[in-house]
Amino acid sequence: MTSATPTPTERAFEAALYNDAHDALDAGASILAADPASDAELARRGREFVAAAWRRGWQPADVVRLVRRELEDVHVRLVSALIRTQAKDDRARGPRWTAQLDDLTADEPPRTDRFTHATTVLELYRLLLRLPSLEPLEEQRPQENRRPASRMLTRIRALLAKAEATGFPEEAEALSAKAQELMARHSIDEALLDAQAPAKDAPGACRIGVEAPYEQAKAVLLDAVAGANHCRAVWNEAFGFSTVVGFEGDLEVVELLYTSLLVQATSAMTRAEAAQRAGGRRRTKTFRQSFLAAYAHRIGTRLAEAAETQVTDDLLPVLATREVAVTDRVDAMFPETTTTRLRGVTDEAGWTEGAEAADRAQVRSRPRLED
Repeated sequence: MTSATPTPTERAFEAALYNDAHDALDAGASILAADPASDAELARRGREFVAAAWRRGWQPADVVRLVRRELEDVHVRLVSALIRTQAKDDRARGPRWTAQLDDLTADEPPRTDRFTHATTVLELYRLLLRLPSLEPLEEQRPQENRRPASRMLTRIRALLAKAEATGFPEEAEALSAKAQELMARHSIDEALLDAQAPAKDAPGACRIGVEAPYEQAKAVLLDAVAGANHCRAVWNEAFGFSTVVGFEGDLEVVELLYTSLLVQATSAMTRAEAAQRAGGRRRTKTFRQSFLAAYAHRIGTRLAEAAETQVTDDLLPVLATREVAVTDRVDAMFPETTTTRLRGVTDEAGWTEGAEAADRAQVRSRPRLED
């Protein structure tokens, strides 16, 4: 019995993707670098890895988020290019998916020597190959007059992540101010005011990134926003996102309000830190963690109180029915969940400052619900 001779790409994959030895990537990259004719097959296999990720429940934003966390910027550019190329042969998947494609970076990977490029590709493919299955999300159905998701959300979150990561207060303040400018420019607050009551259909779900650092406190904040808007949030700490389950109109409000509050929290935190330093007191990560934890806790209380004022007695049965539907969907998607205790909340000044910032935060209630 005879068999086909493995192609250089197959030999490179065998050497690098299924082998954890320290020199495995070098061995695979050497094979690919020596054979320019393998480039077309290598690109085709990359598109296959992307398509396989979709079948396992991942979405473009999920993949890019994980690649950014685990690898380097060059890998983000590479996977973005692969996703864009694969999308040309893919089927339509709904407005939220399209918005995620639009958010992909348009920057192409830098030109390098063949060995370096092959190493980068294999590092990315190794990550894609090992993606586990996620809970599948139902694809959005087009809705008449539905407001598209803001493309600025990704930019705003990126600015926030940089503001929190920098060690320079002036830079953090500038980044936070830029995020607020983008939020105002694209009328996120107006979108909240104009949000309509959810359509009478089955609840859906979306994933919202919960980025490090201080991701526990951010997950608590998102959970509070979701709960106040008749949704449920389930945090996946390992992959840096929460899955929010609810009716479509509510999901959009949750994403916009969470982003708005996170912008305000980061800006308030940088100002509080500056005041602490001016008083000769040095603040650490514990201050920030405590600040955001108190902010999330207090915002949750405020949102819950505001939500109670928006519901009339005749709407209670309607909302109860919707909440049962959301709970049933959560139980079906996540039959096993656990609770997590918030860690690192030990700085009294941080807690006090965070609670006061939450009291000052703009929390605009959604329009009064109508039957």
